[in-house]
Amino acid sequence: MTDQSKNELRQRLDALVGQPISDGQPVKAPDPVNAAMIRHWAYALGDMNPAYLDTEWAKQSRYGDLVSPPVMLQSWTMAPPKLAGIRERGGVPVEIKNNPLQFLADAGYTGTVATNSEFEIERYPRVGDEITAETVFETISDEKKTAMGSGFFVTWITTYRDQSGEIIGRQRFRTLRFKPGS
Repeated sequence: MTDQSKNELRQRLDALVGQPISDGQPVKAPDPVNAAMIRHWAYALGDMNPAYLDTEWAKQSRYGDLVSPPVMLQSWTMAPPKLAGIRERGGVPVEIKNNPLQFLADAGYTGTVATNSEFEIERYPRVGDEITAETVFETISDEKKTAMGSGFFVTWITTYRDQSGEIIGRQRFRTLRFKPGS
């Protein structure tokens, strides 16, 4: 890759920072926070916290009613998976109409691996909350040489809000977009 094409690639990456990762932002959860989904989550993960499961206990607690596990925040706004064509999409469970990072794949950075996710919780989601999520690109590193190949660490941040616009929490999600074998 020439210095000019590297500079152009860097400029395109820098232009993404602060921009939404997709159209249709913010995304609204299909259902309000509800006891049934909280119960399913709690049992699936073996987290029997009475704040999630026992209405009477929760009403006497500092929460005043049932709350959702805070790391369940992402699940409230997740799009339903589309299984048809999932293999052709490289295992991605949703269709992406306008992939803002397609130019990286076109430049040979076809590998993707999730590296980490971090949550900041402002408060526990409450039963009845109607959650929205807005996701923007937060940072994109300089090109790094890794065991997977040379690539860029792409971090986006999702801000979760309730029906009043109050921030419930944030999630940073980082992936490495790399050239396999480079």
